[in-house]
Amino acid sequence: MENEINKLPTGLIPVNHYLCPGMAETKAYHEFGDFLQQRFPGKVQKISIHAGFTCPNRDGSKGWGGCTYCNNQTFSPEYCHTEKSITKQLEEGIRFFSRKYPEMNYLAYFQAYTNTYEEMSRLVQKYEEALAYPKVEGLIIGTRPDCVPDELLEYFESLSRKTFVLIEYGLESTLNRTLERINRGHTYEDSVSAILRTAGRGIPAGAHLILGLPGESREEILSHADRLSELPLTSLKLHQLQLIKNTRMGREYAGHPEAFHLYSVEEYIDLVIDFMERLHPAIAVERFVSQSPKELLIAPAWGLKNFEFTAKVKRRFKERNTFQGRLYSPRS
Repeated sequence: MENEINKLPTGLIPVNHYLCPGMAETKAYHEFGDFLQQRFPGKVQKISIHAGFTCPNRDGSKGWGGCTYCNNQTFSPEYCHTEKSITKQLEEGIRFFSRKYPEMNYLAYFQAYTNTYEEMSRLVQKYEEALAYPKVEGLIIGTRPDCVPDELLEYFESLSRKTFVLIEYGLESTLNRTLERINRGHTYEDSVSAILRTAGRGIPAGAHLILGLPGESREEILSHADRLSELPLTSLKLHQLQLIKNTRMGREYAGHPEAFHLYSVEEYIDLVIDFMERLHPAIAVERFVSQSPKELLIAPAWGLKNFEFTAKVKRRFKERNTFQGRLYSPRS
């Protein structure tokens, strides 16, 4: 086991050896919150920012119309609007959280669309504006794996020596046929290249994956865990496929519902547990589901908050007496 620990991403240990800070409790999976606690002395909170960027598959560079499932209204907080400056968005977001947690520090989360898709000088200006705001301790940059030139990674590498930086890549699937079907405009090979180049510079790399995309069998979904486990990932976000109004996928579902498998809550929980058993134990998992506004959601309508779903997952881990990485086996 000691030799395997030495092969893991820097600063992480296998989940079955991972104790909750300050508590003699072994956790069933490596939580992203604990990952942050390893790096910050106090509590930190992400503040979402809409920096006014677009995507290469929206502006014609790679395609038009964006990903077939995408409606950015589903994850933009009320304070997060393009007519507001980055400083204003941070001010309003921090004001909201600081009422309850006055000692909290913050991470500026560039979330909406592709946050590395712009001229270098404009990107740096926006990042630096966020970092200049009081109590902002670092950046999380959400982007696509085909939009990270080496010049920008060099900047992030330099920046990471002074502050926290995590680059979060939207992979969504490891199957190229799925990526083509949902109009991602990039390949899984692009994802592998971006993660390797990022981690190779000592910058934490995160990934985002949707479980249940049309055309993927259960075994193919679980195989994503095997493929991601081969990569030097620091963190992972999972969420269920959600069908959203005013999207091409929503219209596709209306015309051909038989092409989709929409999981029940209990069925999806077991899928998540099976996935986690095969996932590298060092990868910190930030979430299992996403919660879209009711007025935009077509299906599935589970009626659960994220924390309620997470509690169900933790309970199911205990019922099955299992943990993240139980079935993980390094490939030679």
